[in-house]
Amino acid sequence: MRAIRAASAALGAAALALTAPTAAFAVNNTPYDFAVTPSTVSAGGRVTLTAGGCPSTTTVTSGVFDTVTIPQNGAATAVVDWDARPGAVYSVQFNCIGRIGTLDLRIAGGSSTPTASSTRPAATIAPSGVRGGEGGSIDGMNTAEIAAGGAMVAAAATATVLVLRRRSADRRH
Repeated sequence: MRAIRAASAALGAAALALTAPTAAFAVNNTPYDFAVTPSTVSAGGRVTLTAGGCPSTTTVTSGVFDTVTIPQNGAATAVVDWDARPGAVYSVQFNCIGRIGTLDLRIAGGSSTPTASSTRPAATIAPSGVRGGEGGSIDGMNTAEIAAGGAMVAAAATATVLVLRRRSADRRH
């Protein structure tokens, strides 16, 4: 029973040690809490731009919508141009007192011509349920996280084999 507790404690410590460095390597390339929500939108759709932590107004520019000014620690809305290319990725640049942050905005595939239902004001559109995003599924694979996960699986398998071998050796006597 002590071996199982020791193996569990060792495995927990190994898991903690292996996951701690991956958090240290996570890099945010924007100087403040800049965000474009949603990160994928249809041509003619609306995006919310936020600039948390900026001590002044933030100017946001992109080739796919008009220049927008965000108040200090606030948010603003931008309307994506109808002629945005479906499937294209546009750069969105935030400028807060000379500090520049850049994020990507992807244009969803499909028709780029407006339909009657998409040009109505938002207040008259019937609710269509929750608008969920892609979550973490759009990011690529992180090599450090894959290596850490593989190491934890290997450590768990090794600990299991050692515990089982020790148990079988104790039963023979």
